[in-house]
Amino acid sequence: MACGAVFLDRDGIINWRIAGGYVRTPEEFHFLPDVFPFLCGVRRLGLLTIVVTNQQGIAKGLMSYEQLNALHDYMQRELLRQLGFALDDIFVCTDPAESASWRRKPQPGMLWEALHKWQLSPEACWMVGDTASDVLAGRRAGIRTILVGAEIAPEADFHVPTLEAALAIIALHRNGPRSA
Repeated sequence: MACGAVFLDRDGIINWRIAGGYVRTPEEFHFLPDVFPFLCGVRRLGLLTIVVTNQQGIAKGLMSYEQLNALHDYMQRELLRQLGFALDDIFVCTDPAESASWRRKPQPGMLWEALHKWQLSPEACWMVGDTASDVLAGRRAGIRTILVGAEIAPEADFHVPTLEAALAIIALHRNGPRSA
């Protein structure tokens, strides 16, 4: 059993977000440059890396499950090729925003599923995202939260400009207080 995990949003944290659209194919998927050292640092800390991502493009008919799976397979293969390891797990919610799904961020359902599956304590985990919905999902699951980037979310335990800064926070506060 792992000692903890870092839960990651996908679009905007692992790869570039398409403004007003959806990343649907490997050709549209481009890793953010600081994700590689971040993932290596998380691995060195002995923490799992688990993606929790809303992908309502499927519910809207803009992509299929097969396309999403192919995209995630590509992402995992590229991480394995470039880093020698891949993400430990991926949780996806395809429900539309208007569904009020308990799994769709800002609700904590995907996080609860992952905590249960991996037998993790919320206190040993972090949610790293770039939107208020990521932060709220983490808070609702009892997980410490780091907001990366320019969006404002007063509920975040930490707000940092980069994944490098997020890694420093995780390393510093891994077993410590909830906020600075």
